[in-house]
Amino acid sequence: MTIGDVKSAQGLGELNKYLAERSYVSGYTPSQADVQVFDEVGKAPSTSLPHVLRWYNQIASYTPAERKAWAAGVSPLTAGGKTTAPAAAKPAAKDDDDDDVDLFGSGDEEEDAEAARIREERLKAYADKKSKKPALIAKSSIILDVKPWDDETDMKEMEKQVRTIEMDGLLWGASKLVPVGYGINKLQIMCVIEDDKVSVDLLTEKIQEFEDFVQSVDIAAFNKI
Repeated sequence: MTIGDVKSAQGLGELNKYLAERSYVSGYTPSQADVQVFDEVGKAPSTSLPHVLRWYNQIASYTPAERKAWAAGVSPLTAGGKTTAPAAAKPAAKDDDDDDVDLFGSGDEEEDAEAARIREERLKAYADKKSKKPALIAKSSIILDVKPWDDETDMKEMEKQVRTIEMDGLLWGASKLVPVGYGINKLQIMCVIEDDKVSVDLLTEKIQEFEDFVQSVDIAAFNKI
């Protein structure tokens, strides 16, 4: 599926349909295709585009350095499925010596001790450089249903109290009120967590501590990033 200009309402609508059954633009892990579309979208969309909003908040939760380390992917914004990887004909920068260094030497003459030493130094430098690339951090995107006691509960104050919860690895996202009947609305709020830092059980317990406002908390959606 090829998507039009995502800066237009039609293009964003097509992207929302495209992401309805996908976590990422290309494949099962984030890639440069996500970065390309993320940059094109430019800002968080409205809650009327829930799939784009979920995806946008997920990508925004990563740092620029983490996004830069992602592999290439196939972008739906490009006709014919052209990948987002750099063109092969583009000359490499002088300081990017991954492909320029002859790690194993050249020539037909017998390798002497000096050549062997230089090769080992280059191999070590290459390995050190590769080891410094940032590793992907396991994250999850969660949508929580926070239910009030009755129709007299101040929902704005409830949301304000929920957002006061701060934890290392927790990022609050968009929210909306969803009718549940008899004039009662529930607060549906999105967040992104780092799995190693934030416990979902602890987060829901903290929300339920606002007992003047909150009757219960349920997980409406849970997606690994």
